Amino acid sequence: MVKITVDGKVLEVDESKNLLEEVLSQGEDLPYFCWHPSMGSVGSCRQCAVIEYANDEDECGRLNMACMTSPREGARYSIEKASKFRAQAIESIMINHPHDCPVCEEGGECHLQDMTVMSGHNYRRYDGKKKTHTNQYLGPFIGHEMNRCITCYRCVRFYKDYAGGTDFGPQASHDNTYFGRWQEGPLESEFSGNLAEVCPTGVFTDKPFSKHYVRKWDLQTAPSVCTGCSVGCNTNPGERYGTLRRVVNRFNDEVNGYFLCDRGRFGTGYVNGDERITVSMTRTAHDVAPHLASTDEARAQLQAMAANGIGIGSPRASLEANFALKELVGAENFYAGISANELAMSKQILDIYRSRPVNIASIKDIEASDAVLILGEDVTNTAARLALALRQSVRNLGKKMARDMKFPEWQDAAIRQLTMDRKSPLYILSAHATRLDDIAARVEIGTAADSARLGFAIAHEIDSSAPAVHDLNADEKAQVTTIANALKEAGQPLIISGTGAMSQALIAAAANIATALNDGDKKANLALVSAEANSMGLALLMENSSNSLDDAIASKAKAAIVLENDLYRRAPGSSVDSFIGSLDQLAVLESLKTRTGEQANLVLAAGTFAETSGTFVNYEVRAQHYYSVFKPVEAIRPSTFWLSDKKLSELTQSCADSISGGEGIASLTPGAGFSFSGMKVPRQQHRYSGRTAMRANINVHEPKQEQDEEGILTYSMEGVSALKDATVFNTAWAGGWNSNQSVFKFQTHTGGALKQAGHGHCLVQSTATEKSWSDLVETEKPDGDFEVFPLYHLFGSEELTAKTDAIKEKATSAYIAINQADAGKLGLQASDGVSVEHNGAVPYIIRSSIAPGTVGVPVGLQGLNFRDLPAAIALAKAADWTSPSEWQAGNIIVSDKAPVNVENGGEA
Repeated sequence: MVKITVDGKVLEVDESKNLLEEVLSQGEDLPYFCWHPSMGSVGSCRQCAVIEYANDEDECGRLNMACMTSPREGARYSIEKASKFRAQAIESIMINHPHDCPVCEEGGECHLQDMTVMSGHNYRRYDGKKKTHTNQYLGPFIGHEMNRCITCYRCVRFYKDYAGGTDFGPQASHDNTYFGRWQEGPLESEFSGNLAEVCPTGVFTDKPFSKHYVRKWDLQTAPSVCTGCSVGCNTNPGERYGTLRRVVNRFNDEVNGYFLCDRGRFGTGYVNGDERITVSMTRTAHDVAPHLASTDEARAQLQAMAANGIGIGSPRASLEANFALKELVGAENFYAGISANELAMSKQILDIYRSRPVNIASIKDIEASDAVLILGEDVTNTAARLALALRQSVRNLGKKMARDMKFPEWQDAAIRQLTMDRKSPLYILSAHATRLDDIAARVEIGTAADSARLGFAIAHEIDSSAPAVHDLNADEKAQVTTIANALKEAGQPLIISGTGAMSQALIAAAANIATALNDGDKKANLALVSAEANSMGLALLMENSSNSLDDAIASKAKAAIVLENDLYRRAPGSSVDSFIGSLDQLAVLESLKTRTGEQANLVLAAGTFAETSGTFVNYEVRAQHYYSVFKPVEAIRPSTFWLSDKKLSELTQSCADSISGGEGIASLTPGAGFSFSGMKVPRQQHRYSGRTAMRANINVHEPKQEQDEEGILTYSMEGVSALKDATVFNTAWAGGWNSNQSVFKFQTHTGGALKQAGHGHCLVQSTATEKSWSDLVETEKPDGDFEVFPLYHLFGSEELTAKTDAIKEKATSAYIAINQADAGKLGLQASDGVSVEHNGAVPYIIRSSIAPGTVGVPVGLQGLNFRDLPAAIALAKAADWTSPSEWQAGNIIVSDKAPVNVENGGEA
């Protein structure tokens, strides 16, 4: 730390950071555009100019850009004395900027507006003709208004440099500079939505939000957690007039930092969708028309079923809802709602985290890792935020080179120039090419069994006490040695696997490698990705039970209660048909119409994440609480309401008491009685408008605001400001900082942890010191012509987000991915379809990376249920084939796909 003087004020700052970051961390205001805490400095916008004085005698000083300046002991700086330069700089920036603030979607949360006011520029002298541009169509997620651009280059630095996108960039130069694609079309990056938050103006906008736009201050918001995968990114959904309007990132330095994937940002439209269940329905038999059920009638009928029935839980329902169902039917009658294999894998992950000497890796740990091995998990499509973190991890070699040469780490452009194409090693063992192959040192294609075998061999190479693998060929031995050496030499090695490949052997291999890397002084990072938002929470509830969906189907029960779960996505359709047909009574608690719900005797209208509160447990076994954003119509109730008479806080406490190590769950919120000087936390901003008009059709006088009887947030604008108390951090806002950049006002240090709001609570801590090993269980190759492996799509594979209109535009229907040679053997031509044994015909694409004798089948896409297929299948050329209308091969973006718009059967 060094002491500096800024406008006469003595500050103690970190000399390893840049001056802009340190000044902001001290609570001072200094304008900027191009700088971002996650992307370092390039010094292009000239807005953070300060005067730096050479010594105590110097009275003139010189202009320096704060983002490009390292603080030095005893230095003097002035922000005030450089104000004229900054005002002139922003006047130049604004020459071609349109006068459209009143109609610009960024208005009210615009960083450009804030910085213009802060700089003192308030009158435009330029009255000449402005430079204008033609906008591009960039897909269903992002709107484009290029005339608002101030050429700060943030968009390109995020999209290309940070997120690894290749289809977007700058074109031309000077006042002709254009940021877009070489030709218009959907942005290919899985993180394109972040452009709307990264851009300091209104060039890139949230297109689904634009369709039902309101100003930021008129949104009712609450802290929430993304339900799209097992990462558990923190979000801030916004509501108006009873509809969910948008989702933006909510900063959590341990989980998602500043960024979200596009599934999490744009995949919540189902909350307002046509498939919502908005009333509870009942009927006496499957073939009788249903009728409306009152709340009391529905609850009474549910209680009667529970007396002699079973309960089937869900990995997408909250911890409290699953626990309430478990209490209602009894632990012995509660079933996990997932296959026996998936339940076993989830419990296997828990056991590994507890019993192995490893570090359970957070996003921050992943970004800091300097050698990575991925075993069988397509993280871009199963846990996308991890993929973004991995793109930062391969830059750690460059950061080390910079440290050796005394470069500060924030010198982003200099470090990229220094390292060029050199990267920290990333190795991938997979059944197919992935979207991370472009940064990988080596990609090895093989079946899950092949990858597991190599994984066990790597563990043995690192530590000879690990189980050995015999009969490796020369190439395999060389691969094993190369990967093992890279991991051993790393300061922070990382191993990633998960449930995506549906292989317990892969998870065991990952655990063995991470265990082998433990040398007593350091633990390897280990990240084991689970399937859904609360898969690990469900596993915690099932620690003393092995009741899976397979067991429920075989249970011969006569009544069943299904919690937020479409069983047809979890098991073969014929098995589910047989199970439901054998039931006398079936109750379904659900927010969306499903095939399971269509056959129920009782359907209870359940709230979505936006209308309920609860707890999710992510892949790290990190419990995080989410709060309801708004109250739905009266007939829609939280699943916990239908299942239990307890208050949510009581359910949370009971759940915490029942789980080993679950004490921290109850401390995720400050308690039901929390207040600050008698005030709760407002969901609405202090500028919220229209409260009387919103209900004028009911009463011309403003009625009492809706009450949250169980929560610590209010459905109003009255309450404690986050600037006073941010124990529950909702929306970032500070005086002079209306945009999302204001979050630094609530951080311990710019880019660091939030001062008050928590990170969640990790329920499992690895305290093991002794090494233990898993043995490789060799499995026989399944009978059949083609061994099947699962393929995942960020857009379409997840059940809820797939019901969102914007996601549908990026999704496709089911298909078969096949090797070129195998397609030739089947005699397939470009216009043909593929007949799948006992499952009809579907389109196909050729994936050059797939091993011969294997085929990829997408999980969750419409047209072919992966759960209906055996481990190996027979294929044939389909007769009388017509491509389905929803087939959009152009939406299948993989690294080994040719850049052509194929209709069917083309090279992909």
